[in-house]
Amino acid sequence: MKWIRIFWLLLVAASIVGVTVGTSAGLWKHTKLGLDLRGGYDLVYQIDSQGQALTASDKQAVLTAVQLRVDAAGIGSPNIQLEDQNRIDVQLAGTYSAQQANRIIGQTSQLGMYASAKVKTENGQLLPYTPQNAAIPNSTIVPSGPALVTGKDLKSNASYQQDPQRGDVVAVTFKNPGEWQFITTRYLGKTIYTFLGSQMINSARVTQITPNGQTEITGMTPQQCVLLAKELNAGALPYPLHLVSSTTVGPSLGALSLQTTMRAGLVALVLIFAFMMFVYRTAGVIANLSLIAYGYISLALFSGLGIVLTLPGLAALVLGIGMAVDANIISYERVIDELNSGKSLMSSVIAGNRRALRTIVDSNVTTFVAGIVMYMVGQGDIKGFAMALMLSVATSFLTSVFLSRTMLLQLAKTKILHSSVWFGFGKRRLQTR
Repeated sequence: MKWIRIFWLLLVAASIVGVTVGTSAGLWKHTKLGLDLRGGYDLVYQIDSQGQALTASDKQAVLTAVQLRVDAAGIGSPNIQLEDQNRIDVQLAGTYSAQQANRIIGQTSQLGMYASAKVKTENGQLLPYTPQNAAIPNSTIVPSGPALVTGKDLKSNASYQQDPQRGDVVAVTFKNPGEWQFITTRYLGKTIYTFLGSQMINSARVTQITPNGQTEITGMTPQQCVLLAKELNAGALPYPLHLVSSTTVGPSLGALSLQTTMRAGLVALVLIFAFMMFVYRTAGVIANLSLIAYGYISLALFSGLGIVLTLPGLAALVLGIGMAVDANIISYERVIDELNSGKSLMSSVIAGNRRALRTIVDSNVTTFVAGIVMYMVGQGDIKGFAMALMLSVATSFLTSVFLSRTMLLQLAKTKILHSSVWFGFGKRRLQTR
């Protein structure tokens, strides 16, 4: 039994070190880095209020619309803020062209469905829409009459789907099903023309009355369907935005900061490892293994959950290392107190960890609550810091309490440590039973 426990401990230690060394580089490669570490785009937009004075709620509505658009595009950790009363500064991390970035934020897919369409020839003549007229060289198809419905009439649940009969479609639902039922009843057997901006994307005959407000938009490629669904869900901008400037933010500053931070973190880890092993000897080795596990799990969470890592996020992870070290020190000091009172090694490990648990829980809970508050009321980097802090607190608690405790308990059960020297205090024989 003793050798089985020793084998188990060695296997756990080898697994922690092996998995960390073998897969950390891959996890780091797939971790999303924020604007301060990776670089990206800095875009400044002017709000076109069309001569009207913007109220605070108007500005907030624009900010919210821009935030929704960026979120719908799947861009993590954007920095969006109001500048000079009627300008919005948007910072996006990642690699984009100016056209891509501007499309995400400033352009609106003005969806409209019309009862009629015309063909506008090169000389401005308007002809009825027919396939023959639409084929006239240099002609364009334009909507005729007011729109029956627009993108504003849709719920924010548009989705790309592959219909067996109609191919690639965007499934949409109207906010007012009765209005869409009235339209499909009135135009049953007739053609409705769907325009996206100035481009007609399809013309479809109404074949049935639709009472539930659902329909499908066809005539686009899969990529266009996905993009349209995102833009429809993001909603329309309350005021037009005009791009004033676009600046590429290079990753050089972030890379330098990241390099400096990583170097400092590595030095700090080496010092911490040396300190723990010098002071707590065998228990220090276990604490160091739990710290390695903490770092690896944190990196895996950031990579797996798609969380964007920024410099404040790195600071939160370093803070988590400090909390993990504190938790181990508190536990070991309690264990040493129990050993000094004359208890056996096994009893000291159990009693010491139990006494330390309440202090560790209080410390972690208060820090976690602080993270929740910062996440709820904070913006931008503060929110990112709060998220990273909560993750680091939860991870450090699991590794420093449960992993360290389990390994130390298994070590005590092997009964191979007979001297207090192995725990860094005194030089006397320990009771192993």
